[in-house]
Amino acid sequence: MTAIRIPRKLSIWRRIAIFLAILGPGIITGSVDNDAGGITTYSVAGALYGYKLLWTLIPAFIALAVVQEMNARMGIISGKGLADLIRENTKLKYTFFIFLSLLVADLGNTTTEFAGVAGSMQVFGVSKYLSVPIAGFFVWILAVKGTYRFVEKIFLIFSLFLLSYVVSAIMGKPDWGAIGHAIVAPEINFDLLYVTMVIGIIGTTIAPWMQFYMQSSVIEKGLKPEDYKYTVWDVIIGCFITVVVAFFIIVACGSTLHVNGIQITEAKDAAFSLEPLAGRLAAQVFAFGLFIASVFAATILPIASSFYICQAFGFEAGIDKKFREAPQFYGLFTFMILVSMGIILIPGAPLITITLWSQVLNGVLLPVVLISMMMLVNNREIMGDSINKAWQNVVGWTTVVVLISLSLFLLVLTFIGN
Repeated sequence: MTAIRIPRKLSIWRRIAIFLAILGPGIITGSVDNDAGGITTYSVAGALYGYKLLWTLIPAFIALAVVQEMNARMGIISGKGLADLIRENTKLKYTFFIFLSLLVADLGNTTTEFAGVAGSMQVFGVSKYLSVPIAGFFVWILAVKGTYRFVEKIFLIFSLFLLSYVVSAIMGKPDWGAIGHAIVAPEINFDLLYVTMVIGIIGTTIAPWMQFYMQSSVIEKGLKPEDYKYTVWDVIIGCFITVVVAFFIIVACGSTLHVNGIQITEAKDAAFSLEPLAGRLAAQVFAFGLFIASVFAATILPIASSFYICQAFGFEAGIDKKFREAPQFYGLFTFMILVSMGIILIPGAPLITITLWSQVLNGVLLPVVLISMMMLVNNREIMGDSINKAWQNVVGWTTVVVLISLSLFLLVLTFIGN
């Protein structure tokens, strides 16, 4: 395998040009992490505890950066997707059950994203029977008719729109002194609800589907070993944007809902509750951010699922391919969009139950994916001289152990609560 080479010294303008050309996979993957489920988690955390949980974003950033860097490096060096590598290095039966479970979880996750579309548009007085079909059609056209470079540009624009939460938070007139104190000298409790929220914030940072999408997008973009240095910066910036957006969502809800004792269960509740406290514009900005995040994730999740299922079973996959060239890829993508939309449009659909069990499946599957990833990134036959260094393994395995522990604890709490 080709080792990662450090590029020769280039002018600053040349480096900037290369970086801008490479920019995309890391920022997009990180930004999509702030989906409807993530926004709900951050909103509830802010409403319940104000600024007290902001400190959790620091370990969340570290965990996300470590895992995404390994994904990018594996994609660049091996030239293969994570699903390809798992299939080639494990038994077929094992592969089948992993990816079938992932598909079920992602179908639930995609349904949750369309619920986010419906909820956010209700703030603007738009019925879900109008907003969901229009959003679904846009998502389908974007993926089926667009090229990878065009779709990537749209996704990067979506990432910028997520910064609308900065505006929403500032309009809530937060106490910056209290925010600084909460980060530097956090007040840590060990009651059940507090611990559950900590686990939720850190746990929502890394989802199984992200690892497959990141590696596949690096390959589809055609990145080479000489691009690695710039790709790392793409990953770091993407992780930073993820944490910044999460920070301002917590601040927005902490400075308005928490100080007024308002409790919420969904992200759309936060938008509705903001109006009497920070004005209609603040509520609309918050809802707009939820809408963008939901459409963004409703596009990425089915694409990621279609990527890893097709890679796992040897079918052609890729946004740059025509429908006739990759019928299984686009067929699965279309199936996930239609089923998810259909569920949302059913009156009285059990959305909370769907969200709960998709998160449970994510929690069960995340350790399996992360352990597989750590084994693969340390395999010299795959990575050559670009396997993990000793310190990367220490950080990587620590991250895996912590995330597995959090996932198991979440599962226990879920079943105790039910």
